[in-house]
Amino acid sequence: MTTNLTDAQAVAAASVSPAATALIAQESAHAAHNYHPLEVVVASGDGAWVTDVAGHRYLDCLAAYSAVNFGHSNPVLLDAARAQLGRITLTSRAFYNDQLGPFVTALAELAGKDMVLPMNTGAEAVESGIKVARAWGYRVKGVAPDLANIIVAAGNFHGRTTTIISFSDDESARADFGPFTPGFRTVPYGDAAALEAAIDENTVAVLLEPIQGEAGIVVPPAAYLPAVREITTRLGVLFIADEIQSGLGRTGSTFACDLVGVVPDLYLLGKALGGGIVPVSAVVGNTDVLGVLRPGEHGSTFGGNPLAAAVGLAVVNMLATGEYQQRATELGARLHAGLSELIGHGVVEVRGVGLWAGIDIDPSLAPGRVVCEALLARGVLAKDTHGSTIRLAPPIVVSAEDVDWAVEQLRLVLADLAASK
Repeated sequence: MTTNLTDAQAVAAASVSPAATALIAQESAHAAHNYHPLEVVVASGDGAWVTDVAGHRYLDCLAAYSAVNFGHSNPVLLDAARAQLGRITLTSRAFYNDQLGPFVTALAELAGKDMVLPMNTGAEAVESGIKVARAWGYRVKGVAPDLANIIVAAGNFHGRTTTIISFSDDESARADFGPFTPGFRTVPYGDAAALEAAIDENTVAVLLEPIQGEAGIVVPPAAYLPAVREITTRLGVLFIADEIQSGLGRTGSTFACDLVGVVPDLYLLGKALGGGIVPVSAVVGNTDVLGVLRPGEHGSTFGGNPLAAAVGLAVVNMLATGEYQQRATELGARLHAGLSELIGHGVVEVRGVGLWAGIDIDPSLAPGRVVCEALLARGVLAKDTHGSTIRLAPPIVVSAEDVDWAVEQLRLVLADLAASK
């Protein structure tokens, strides 16, 4: 999907347009300040590109944290949504609908599992996975009531609900939000020995991101996930893989776990599952685990709604072709090759796999936020995390030329910053 780069390069670095200024002021006055957005007001999108209210175009290198893996306004996904919008959008799970069955069947097949628990947001999928693991622990493993514990990793990001932040070590996510939910034990990410040592007779699950996204695209040692799988199998503990960001094509495979030949007991999915159109998430596993849930014990008014199921089915069908995984593999190699050339020229380290990169900027040069603001002025949308790290995750439909251009804009930004010192 080649795009005329001249238009993008013409994005002005000057002041925000009057229309954007008014909209930013309106949002700032009446929306809770739980985000600190860059000063761009997006009005439309097509493929890997978005356009702001003043008509300037930007290469989207965030893809809504992988929710827009298949690009903005993807025609296949829009067609699926439009077709369902004209029929019925919500029934609740009090009744059957004609879209949910095909969707969960296809998703279970894609994941090689038996059963799907449909929800809406990624955080809901994580919360659901925690509940399932606890129920499994009490009903199948035989853990005494209220003693179940779950092992998690330092540096994790699984969502913002009260239970999830209870096992976060990010103080900005926790400060002033206690008291916190007990039942979690934190061990260093990538340390299989520490994980095994933390497991006891009341441990019901290990919950991990195969690649830590919010932490800065942290890829564990190649032997780590296979070791976790061996340990959990041997000790009778569930392995839950949070693939909400890493799954569904982003890393060049359907799931990041596929990269090291590991199959968890439960996949937690979200973001890209809704194609950037509607919130769709899911817990996917076999009947011996997900089958512990009984009618009335868990639910969601919108979970499994016909519109979400129709879009989700279209997403699964696209992934079943393997085309997007292959694109992410090939373009990801191109992205990382380009970024590696910037090490020593304002970049300290580059991590990631597929079309997903965490880039540590030399902190003496600039914070990540400043780099992202400078990239914005050059027509590239990116997001910082943890000080001097920025993340790049363009939609998988991005062109090779666009990938090269984004890397070149980062090179120019770093050169400008170095020259200003």
